[in-house]
Amino acid sequence: MTSYQTILVDREGRIATLTLNRPDARNAIDMVMRAELMKALDELEADASVRVIVLTGAGGHFCAGGDMKSLRGATPTSAGHSDRVRVLNRLVKRLVDFPKPTIASVDGYALGSGCNLALCCDLVVASEGAKVGQVFAKVGLVPDGGGSWLLPRAIGMARAKDLILTGRIISAAEAAAMGLFNRVVPAGELAAATRALAEEVAGGPPQAQALAKQLLNRATGLDLGAALENEACVQGIAVTGEEHREGLAALFEKRPPRF
Repeated sequence: MTSYQTILVDREGRIATLTLNRPDARNAIDMVMRAELMKALDELEADASVRVIVLTGAGGHFCAGGDMKSLRGATPTSAGHSDRVRVLNRLVKRLVDFPKPTIASVDGYALGSGCNLALCCDLVVASEGAKVGQVFAKVGLVPDGGGSWLLPRAIGMARAKDLILTGRIISAAEAAAMGLFNRVVPAGELAAATRALAEEVAGGPPQAQALAKQLLNRATGLDLGAALENEACVQGIAVTGEEHREGLAALFEKRPPRF
């Protein structure tokens, strides 16, 4: 198993946990972490025993965003910084399009691109103590990490503009009311609640889940007719698979399916 500097990878049964592991920096995303997350995702996609990925942070925080210390005292060039963001872009695309279900488990701060990293995941479970914000405006920057695309789709354009233009940090309760989080639980229950959800998802049909993710991700840029045609094509794939045969057998035998 690969050893990493900035992340931890733990496999337990059908669930793999990716932990951002720079607690002294509130798990800020530096260039090493970007590369290591990409490598870990490649390894976990190739591991057929892994059904679900949980993304979390060490030290009581999810992720404080980009590593601002790397910019302090520097004189960045426009082209050079654009290239840094493009490395992050590849990670965002990889995580959004990852064929296995992903769950962000959020405690403490999830700020800037750290908030957007959570939104790249399919589901988000947060503790009551979580705090999130699109804080780019506080340092004279614009959203990156997919924020301009992910945030309006999660909470609507008006709320997205509110968070981005003010840069304000909001509570877990407000984030959940907006639709940023799927579930909010007491802090002491975060790990257990995330695990329970991951186990539930891991028991589902992996091919159908991967196909459903593709449908949902593509549908945001399509009109209804194109989305319906995609459903027809993809359902044609799913109906011929072993998962569908097992699901039907379980239905008529009145037992849980074994995917």
